[in-house]
Amino acid sequence: MKNAIVLCSGGIDSVTTAYYVKKKKYRKIIILFFNYNQKSVKRERECSRKTARKVGAEFFEINLKWLGKISGSLINKPGKIKKIGRKELKDTRKESTKYYVPCRNTVFIVYALALAESMFIKEKKIYDIFLGFKNEGRESYPDTTKEFVFEMNKLGKLGNFKGKIIAPLISMDKEDIILLGKKLGVNFKNTHSCYVKNIHCGKCLACMLRKEGFYWSNEKDDAIFSP
Repeated sequence: MKNAIVLCSGGIDSVTTAYYVKKKKYRKIIILFFNYNQKSVKRERECSRKTARKVGAEFFEINLKWLGKISGSLINKPGKIKKIGRKELKDTRKESTKYYVPCRNTVFIVYALALAESMFIKEKKIYDIFLGFKNEGRESYPDTTKEFVFEMNKLGKLGNFKGKIIAPLISMDKEDIILLGKKLGVNFKNTHSCYVKNIHCGKCLACMLRKEGFYWSNEKDDAIFSP
């Protein structure tokens, strides 16, 4: 039995991934959370900690506030948040660029590789790294694709990484992930999707994609939204 590091933001995808890993019966699980000065860091951390407790994992936080300082993303910086309608969700490429944090996933994975390698040196135990990437369709960020995961695995092997980088939900849409999460026992009330607030604003791209996922999965979302 191997061990697992799960990169977790407290969102639906990464929390479901953590529950998926628990079901796979890894010996030890580490929930890895990054503080990169995001606006919703307080709620993201809270949901990630709750997830760690629920799956019996160790919670580990890394401070990457410098990443937020160099980012121009609305995740980090003030700016006007466009209210997204359902029709606009058919093509989100333009809106998505406003929330892109440069090399965020690359940076996260490199830190996870360092943690996995350090644990191997200390404990002689192999850790797989799990990512909560989902099917983004035509609007995929360059660092959320199957090709990206494949290349990051190659990079890890060039170093001293003994495990695998795995994105088990990468072919799933949001509604599929919600249905899987329900099956695995995820309490979606303890997940956070909003890019800009510690309570769901209900209008940003992430909030609207969350609403759309619950709509198509025909499931009720118990999350709290701003009035």
